[in-house]
Amino acid sequence: MSRAGLDKNPREVAAMFDGVARRYDLTNTVLSFGQDRRWREVTRRALAPKPGERVLDLAAGSGVSTQEFARSGAWCVAADFSLGMLSVGRDRGVPMVAADALRLPFADGAFDAATISFGLRNLVDTVAGLREMLRVVRPGGRLVVCEFSTPTWQPFRAIYLNYLMRALPPIARAVSSNPDAYVYLAESIRAWPDQRALAELIAEVGWTHVAWRDLTSGVVAVHRAVKPS
Repeated sequence: MSRAGLDKNPREVAAMFDGVARRYDLTNTVLSFGQDRRWREVTRRALAPKPGERVLDLAAGSGVSTQEFARSGAWCVAADFSLGMLSVGRDRGVPMVAADALRLPFADGAFDAATISFGLRNLVDTVAGLREMLRVVRPGGRLVVCEFSTPTWQPFRAIYLNYLMRALPPIARAVSSNPDAYVYLAESIRAWPDQRALAELIAEVGWTHVAWRDLTSGVVAVHRAVKPS
């Protein structure tokens, strides 16, 4: 088994997710105390996919979120660079594409919306990833990013950071097929920008009308943006 470092070498990150693929969705539910289901639902409502729209679900893993988006009647494609994750979700009934988020195999303006959940943090170049999603979304199209963030209440923030570094790895050892990967998870969350900093980064790339909503007291934030018409 393997884990990636904070340099986020793409091969190491892909290998790490291949290693956690088999029990990834179960582990996420356990570690989040079931909150992952609510986070996906809020993300779906923020994305608001409509029948006939084309939606890119990037870093989609096993396609759990893609399948939920597709229930709206939109045509949704799951893209991920971990073949192990895509293999786990091969029976979900949604199109799946092995893809590098920094060099997406799609034409300019191919999608009405793009979304990425808990994957932007894992890209070796966040700006390049945001720029590539901007490229493949049509003018007036939407972006939704669901990602771990910074708790907004200081006393809870201290408890949360303590949970990440002390409690999360032992829990992961009990349920995950690659528990060392969750040490990287904890480290990468601590190193990630807060809500406002990420919003500013999204805007700098060229997205407009950037806003966010905190979930679970800021443990997770859902950012929304629009591509200029």
